[in-house]
Amino acid sequence: MSTYPQTLAKPQQIRSALSIYRVLAIIAGIALFVLILEMVMKYAFKQTNVLTEYWSPIHGIIYFAYAVSVANLGLKAAWGPVRIVKNLLAGFVPVLPWVAERRNTAETEALLSRAYVAGGSEPA
Repeated sequence: MSTYPQTLAKPQQIRSALSIYRVLAIIAGIALFVLILEMVMKYAFKQTNVLTEYWSPIHGIIYFAYAVSVANLGLKAAWGPVRIVKNLLAGFVPVLPWVAERRNTAETEALLSRAYVAGGSEPA
């Protein structure tokens, strides 16, 4: 009998969700800095260009993809709702998506290593 918690997804599913989350956290962090630049250009300097016209909706799509990846990883790794919401809110603060990504990656990798030990499976 395995001591692997039944609320978690399979290790390969968690690893896949983690990979997607990591990429989107990095992209969301960069997109947030570009959004700040765009807002300064638009509102402080009253500039109108391609960036100021189209970046806000593009950033919204990127954040939505980030939010879906947080929810996906959170559900597969059996995070509580508070942790999922905190990670969603991290996407609103510059640099915080990257800090959260490093912490979540370390904790998820530790979870996966415990799952492999408990389940007797080999890491993929």
